[in-house]
Amino acid sequence: MGALEGKTAIVTGSSRGIGAEVAALLAAEGAAVVVNYRQKAPRANKVVARIEEAGGRAVAVGADLTSAEGARALVDAARENFGGLDILVLNASGGMEAGLGEDYAMRLNRDAQLNMLNAAAEAMPAGSRVVFVTSHQAHFINDVPTMPEYEPVARSKRAGEDALRQQLPALEAKGISLVVVSGDMIEGTVTATLLDRARPGAIEARRADAGRLYSVEEFAAEVARMVTADVPSGHTELVGGADSFLKQARA
Repeated sequence: MGALEGKTAIVTGSSRGIGAEVAALLAAEGAAVVVNYRQKAPRANKVVARIEEAGGRAVAVGADLTSAEGARALVDAARENFGGLDILVLNASGGMEAGLGEDYAMRLNRDAQLNMLNAAAEAMPAGSRVVFVTSHQAHFINDVPTMPEYEPVARSKRAGEDALRQQLPALEAKGISLVVVSGDMIEGTVTATLLDRARPGAIEARRADAGRLYSVEEFAAEVARMVTADVPSGHTELVGGADSFLKQARA
């Protein structure tokens, strides 16, 4: 029996990368998982197959979280396939993609996060947990400058974190806890690749400053750990390379 036996989780943006690894880790602990994708169904189906081959339960659900229907589709899938919802991992993010509009970062990283939380909270019983995944570059953006190429994304993600934190009293009244996981640049992620393309050497510079960067698997393990960690609602878990950000924020 895993620690999450009998629980159901939604992991947004889980067809690849960190989200896919988190989904697999939660399933390994017994949770039934709704794997979310925006466009690439075959990729999400591979994540589901991986979970099922390991003896877990999962379903792939296509949903654009920036649409009004997207959040509801994921919650409905959790209820219809697994009977409820206990865990929400808000992993989906973006804003550096081309051709999606100047306001896309804010629509995805703030508005969609809040809409997803509100839709999920209606279905979550007391004792449930929400985990919001962000970056140090976003979490500390009000005090620590970041690369100009990433600043719009960082500010939209910080706006999303702030919007979620404003819901803490309402979540507490329902017995639902919210935990924020903030990580440094992660080796092999789409965001890191795009940043390094926009500013060659960005990954190596950050690696030198931090000492090392976490892999996708390492960071996903920290996100998954926060699903059951004994921490208070509103807690921020800083994962890897936070010292330089903390020093600058305190200066």
